[in-house]
Amino acid sequence: MSAHLFSPLALRGLTLRNRLMVAPMCQYSCADGMATDWHLVHLGSRAVGGAALVCAEATAVEPRGRISPHDLGIWSDRHLEPLARMTAFIREQGSVPAVQLAHAGRKASVSRPWEGGKSVDAAHGGWQTLAPSAIAFTGLPAPRALEPAEIPEVVAAFKDAARRSVQAGFQAIEVHAAHGYLLHQFLSPLSNKRTDRYGGSFENRVRLALEVVDAVRAELPQNLPLLVRVSYTDWAPGGWDLEQTIELARLLKAHGVDAIDCSSSGLVAEAKVPVGPGYQVPGAERVRREAGIPTVAVGLITSAEQADAIVREGKADLVALAREELRDPYFPLHAAVALKADFAWPPQYLRAKPAGS
Repeated sequence: MSAHLFSPLALRGLTLRNRLMVAPMCQYSCADGMATDWHLVHLGSRAVGGAALVCAEATAVEPRGRISPHDLGIWSDRHLEPLARMTAFIREQGSVPAVQLAHAGRKASVSRPWEGGKSVDAAHGGWQTLAPSAIAFTGLPAPRALEPAEIPEVVAAFKDAARRSVQAGFQAIEVHAAHGYLLHQFLSPLSNKRTDRYGGSFENRVRLALEVVDAVRAELPQNLPLLVRVSYTDWAPGGWDLEQTIELARLLKAHGVDAIDCSSSGLVAEAKVPVGPGYQVPGAERVRREAGIPTVAVGLITSAEQADAIVREGKADLVALAREELRDPYFPLHAAVALKADFAWPPQYLRAKPAGS
């Protein structure tokens, strides 16, 4: 049986060499949003390892959009040089460099996870957080509700970040509308209690996400793909759910989005998430089937056979790995051996390639 995981995938003008994506994973290793050698080695090693699409972590479109004071940023031109060095190396390995553009909203201004993930005050580099409504995430201070006149500034920040992303050499963009961050906060009725044109009805709650997508798409060359990561359900009563995600995916497709990255949860601390192997794959499958758009599956996918089955059975078009890629940067090389797929190893590593593979 052929390894579907190692079949190429065309997204707009790009052809990915396989169906494996390195999911964006925050490294919390920056000062003032500047990428460092850590990012070059972290992402570069995953490209050497054979992933087709290597996505940089949630990258803040403005300083207040950072999760922590140590997040990666792209809100100024001075961020471009180290990012360009990184993207050039990724491309040299045959991978496509991608970036996830993000704004953390009410979940911003916290310390790094290994420092407790607690709120950071102004004296220690923190800031006033922003959200659709002045509703706090559990354990964090209440955000300030965005004024109507401020919302176009958020859209402009994403637009400028998209332009800089192209200048930095990224060949795919993912807009972050998941995990309880700002765009997700607008989507979900649990966090969005606005009474203006950005709140209330489904059409109003998705308005900002669509405006951001339009602004980002306008900055991208026609051949470069645009992805959107969504939490397809809040796993909480009265929240954002799969049916709304499918309807949003149809709209996103019409607005020039090429794939939906299907994650879940993150909006409320009390969510009841049925965590288990591949637990988010059914969401990716339904969005793919019912919205007619390529999807990315992510979440406790840990083996070559499991990943291959997801593609082979038509449940998703791409498989994104996070923790498994942290454990094994060379997962694609090892998966090719396990699946007996014809996949080229870097010539520098050929002496280590198992005989007969």
